[in-house]
Amino acid sequence: MLCNSRLDRRTHLLSAILLAAHSLSPVLHSQTTTATQEARLNTPSGTVDRDPAFRHLSALRVGVDLVLVPVTVIDEMNRPVMGLGKQHFRVYEDNDPQQISLFTEEDAPISVGLLLDVSRSMSNKFVTERAAVEAFFNNANPKDDYFVITFADHPKLLTSASQSIEEIQQALAANIPEGQTALLDAVYLAMSKMRSAKHDRRVLLIISDGGDNHSRYGMKEIKNLVAEANVQVYSIGIFDSGVFRSFEEFMGKRWLGEITDVTGGRTVAAGKLGQIPELAATLSREMRNQYVIGYRPSSAPSDGKWRKIRVLVTAPESNAKVHAYYKKGYTAAGK
Repeated sequence: MLCNSRLDRRTHLLSAILLAAHSLSPVLHSQTTTATQEARLNTPSGTVDRDPAFRHLSALRVGVDLVLVPVTVIDEMNRPVMGLGKQHFRVYEDNDPQQISLFTEEDAPISVGLLLDVSRSMSNKFVTERAAVEAFFNNANPKDDYFVITFADHPKLLTSASQSIEEIQQALAANIPEGQTALLDAVYLAMSKMRSAKHDRRVLLIISDGGDNHSRYGMKEIKNLVAEANVQVYSIGIFDSGVFRSFEEFMGKRWLGEITDVTGGRTVAAGKLGQIPELAATLSREMRNQYVIGYRPSSAPSDGKWRKIRVLVTAPESNAKVHAYYKKGYTAAGK
C-alpha cells in the first residue's frame, strides 16, 4: 500500500517484514465489534464494500509494494502437489512478467469457518453432511481455529473453537433440516466472524445443495466482498440432477463457483452422496498445503485500479498435469 509520508512508509514497511516473517498474510485487523455486523443482517441490504468493518480484509496488499499470493496446486487426482520450487512458478500482473522475491511452502494451522446448509432440501443429505464434517476435522491441524455456521431461513452461529469436535457434532445433530436457503447471508456473517480469527490464513468451506432464495444480501454484493478479502472460499456442491428444480437450485453450481473462484478457492461437485465425506477430507488437506509467492510489481500499484494476477505452474515431470488455484487479482492502493 503506497503512503504519502515517510513515517507511513516506514510503518508499513515494518508491517510487511513482520507479516512476511510469520505467515506472509496481508490481513489487517479491525476493532469493530461482531455485534455490529450481526445486527446488519437484520437491516435492508446495503453496499458491503463501503462497510468500514471489512476494510481490514483488503487482499494481497502488504507494506509499501509487496504483493503476496497464496497458491494451491493439485494434480489430476485432486491431490495437493507439494515439493515444488520457485523455479516451477511464473507470475504475471496485467500480463507483465514479475520477479518472484519471496517464496515459501507451508503446512500451517488455519482459521476455518464451516457453512452448513440445513434447509429443507437437505433432509435426505443431512446424515452425509454430518459425516463430511467429521471427515473434515479428522484431517485438520489440532492448532486450527474454527467456527460453524448453519443456514436455512437465516444464518446461525452454531459453535466456535472453544467447543470440541464431539460437541459440534452433537449441536449439529440437534438441527432439523427445514426452511429456505439464506446462503449469501451466511457468507456475510462468516466474513464478519473472520475478523476475530486466530490465524492469518483464513478459509471458508460451504456445504450446500443449491442456490440462495432467502438472503437479504445479493450475489453482486457478496462476490465483491469476498473478492476483496483475504479469505479463501471452498465449497462442496450437492447438486440434484432432477428436472423439477427451482431456478435457485438450477443456478446453485454457477453461483457457488463464482464465489469460490474469485477468492482462489474452488467448488467441487459431488456426484454421489457417498463421495462427500472424502471430498471434505481432501479439501481439508488441500487448504493446509499451500505455496505463498511474493513479488514487487514492476509498475508501482498506486492508481487504485484492479490488477489482474496470473500464475503459471510447471510440474517437474513433463507428463504431469497440475492446476493452480489462486486469487486472480487485487485493488491497488490509491495515491
